[in-house]
Amino acid sequence: MRSRPNLDANQREIVAALRKAGASVTSTAAVGNGYPDISVGIRKVNALFEIKDGSKPPSKRKLTPDEKAWHDAWRGSVYIVESVDQALDILATLA
Repeated sequence: MRSRPNLDANQREIVAALRKAGASVTSTAAVGNGYPDISVGIRKVNALFEIKDGSKPPSKRKLTPDEKAWHDAWRGSVYIVESVDQALDILATLA
């Protein structure tokens, strides 16, 4: 586990918006090894969100090699989120 994860500039804003919408959110950014940034729970459904900063150019929003490998191997739900609106739209589709 990493001691100081690199957080995208919009992570705090996204987490706050998800919590305000009624979701529980746990930061998992320190896990490292490509694991997504946050775990989100709502209405007894869990999802993993990889947060990318939508204000950065597309080349800076790409998955790292570790993230790509993890996403390719994962058999559950994982979403790439670039904005509060996108996070809330995904939240609305869960359960």
